[in-house]
Parts: sequence; structure tokens; C-alpha cells
Amino acid sequence: MILYVLKQNKNEKSSAYQKWFAYPVIEETIELDGLAEHMSNHNTPFSKGAIKGMLTDMVSCIKELLLEGKNVKISDLAIFSLGIKNAGGAAIPDDFSVSRNIRGVKLRARATGELSATSINLEATLKKATATTKGTYGNETPNP
Repeated sequence: MILYVLKQNKNEKSSAYQKWFAYPVIEETIELDGLAEHMSNHNTPFSKGAIKGMLTDMVSCIKELLLEGKNVKISDLAIFSLGIKNAGGAAIPDDFSVSRNIRGVKLRARATGELSATSINLEATLKKATATTKGTYGNETPNP
């Protein structure tokens, strides 16, 4: 169940000014330790420690491969890749420089297979959060 809260867009420059939008309530963030424990409780012969070790190595290897210019696809989860944050274009190729024209690198993840948008839309259920719901809420300043 995905809980949501409604927030009004307060950005006067936005075409969506004063409209209301749903934002998800995030009740908890599960870290690698919690994921390993969760996985070990799903009828696996592997302990939480063994699973955490494999996941830790996986994260490290994904980073290494991405920095080598490769994409990494984990079926039914996501395709991980790196993107470039451009700071502005150069008028001609000779005027381009990394320090002037690139702000940085970003991590991208595109859902694939069982985690695709179509699949998630079919399986997700939504419910408006109540005032007693604990958790953090999407962007504090809606700006669609």
C-alpha cells in the first residue's frame, strides 16, 4: 500500500500554481543490512551475513563497471547507467572544456521487467495518509 499526502503548488511561475498534487509518504528507508535480513527470511539457505556480503560486493562491482563506461542491467529491477550533467554547450568543439561545460556525473536507473512502470501501475494500491501517519513526505515544495 502506498500512502500519499496532498500538497498545493505554491510556485507562482508554474502553470500548475495552486493545484494540488499527491506525494508518497515514505515510512522507512531500508538499508543493505535490512534488505539482507529481509531476504534471509524468504526461505533461503543463506544467512543474513552471507547475503549482506554478496549485496555489498554487488554494489561495489556495479560502481566499478559504471565508472568503466558500462551499463549494468539487473533483470526485473533496473538498468543502471551514468549520465553527464552539462553546464552549457560550446559554440564550436574547440571551445568545449570539461571544467567549463560539465557540472558533473549522475547515476541513472531505469526500471526493467517486473519493476517496469506498467507492472507497478497494475500492482500498486494507493491510500490517502492520515494525520497520524508517521513518515517523510515527497518534496516539501511541490514544483510540478
